[in-house]
Amino acid sequence: MNPNSSIQADLPAGQAGAPALSATRPEVHWLVKLFASGLYSGFSPIASGTIGSVVGLALYYSIPGFEALWVILPAIVVTFFLGVKASALMEKRYGHDPAEVTIDEVVGMWIALLLLPKDLVAISLAFFIFRIFDIVKPYPARKFDNLHGGLGIMLDDVVAGVYTVIAVHLLVHLLHAFTGIE
Repeated sequence: MNPNSSIQADLPAGQAGAPALSATRPEVHWLVKLFASGLYSGFSPIASGTIGSVVGLALYYSIPGFEALWVILPAIVVTFFLGVKASALMEKRYGHDPAEVTIDEVVGMWIALLLLPKDLVAISLAFFIFRIFDIVKPYPARKFDNLHGGLGIMLDDVVAGVYTVIAVHLLVHLLHAFTGIE
């Protein structure tokens, strides 16, 4: 067996056959990969950030009581800090803000869902607005996105999540004010 075969399999698309780089890029434990990649959603060949957001949404929606502030807030804080560490390890392996890291989307999605009703309309609205803010990266998200290390990887999605939760709450409030629909 080729000693570089498992390393080559972990390289991002377009970098296959780069065993010389593998010697300088440390291997990442599979548990760190599982966590940092949002249950391996980061290894999706297309739209890994969107797939990571779907994972965050699926966890939120499928865990009973997860929407309760006393449950989701500690989950966000713990996952954020573990995500900073795991993202930094993944960045050393895969390069600056790698697509393989989607735990930032999971955390950002959870922030986007704070204090929203656990219904399909609110969740869908939060998902689409979060994806827009995550792609556009309004200030200061773009600034954080340019930072190296786990903190930069995580913070741009935190900003997108905060902007999303504000936007969705405003939209829901305006909808209620003008139509009486809750």
